[in-house]
Amino acid sequence: MKPRLIQLDRADPGAIRDELLRGLRDDPAAIPPKYFYDALGARLFAAITELPEYYPTRTEAAIFARHADAMARLLPAFEALVDLGAGNCEKAARLFAPFGVRRYVAVDIAVDYLGESLDILRRQHPQLDMLGVGLDFSAHLALPAEAGAGPRLLFYPGSSIGNFTPAAALAFLRRARAAAQGGGLLIGVDLVKPVAVLEAAYADPLGVTAAFNRNVLAHVRRVAGADFSLADWGHVAFYNAGESRIEMHLEAVRDVAVRWPGGERRFAAGERIHTENSYKWRVADFAALLVEAGFRDLHHWTDDKGWFGVFLARA
Repeated sequence: MKPRLIQLDRADPGAIRDELLRGLRDDPAAIPPKYFYDALGARLFAAITELPEYYPTRTEAAIFARHADAMARLLPAFEALVDLGAGNCEKAARLFAPFGVRRYVAVDIAVDYLGESLDILRRQHPQLDMLGVGLDFSAHLALPAEAGAGPRLLFYPGSSIGNFTPAAALAFLRRARAAAQGGGLLIGVDLVKPVAVLEAAYADPLGVTAAFNRNVLAHVRRVAGADFSLADWGHVAFYNAGESRIEMHLEAVRDVAVRWPGGERRFAAGERIHTENSYKWRVADFAALLVEAGFRDLHHWTDDKGWFGVFLARA
């Protein structure tokens, strides 16, 4: 029995091109980080998670491995585990047994890849009711009726909440609370830590993160027709202490003109395109954000160094 797939959001090539060109015309120029993840970008990010400098993936995994049973005892009642940004579904699959999951709803914008992941998961968990939903949940979080009418446990691992500004994170959490239908939220959050540790995670000596960052230009070149040359751009990543965030940029290494059908922009040497923010939180501040979003009965777990946190909250 193949898992069901529902495509709610479909990519509109014209809208994508317009969004990218608006960002290139902005001052400063910017490219939304969701465009990192073309086929090559997804593979490069997978390589990043294997780097010794990139602590978030393995640190979060260790927290779940150590505390999953304790989390299970504190979970609100739920009918479905809703995995936001499911990808290959591996993180959620580790929780099926300790959480007693009966229905699994995997949400991702890339529904074709999601279908392949669910087909593999089905062979491992044939008894589980599975649904894949193609949805840009960063913009809206209205799940289809097939996801079930009962309470849901929303699962958002990987510290992706850090890509939202604090105001946007609050708006997202409010949408998540509504989508939980009286259930709860389990979310991974990267925490404030020494600057050297943070910056090394986003500027590794092998240059994998730099390749990941520059690859976004190849994606923009394909979908928006902009004639970027990757050799014209260098990777820049640093911690902005005032905003409590890592920033990633692409910096022109020489004066360059970028042209696309119907327009162009000239960049002076040293001028940057902002590609990503990754906000880092303190435990008390993120707990306060959850409360402001309407959640209650908060619990959290961290690693021994206090580098990463997993929060559980009731909707």
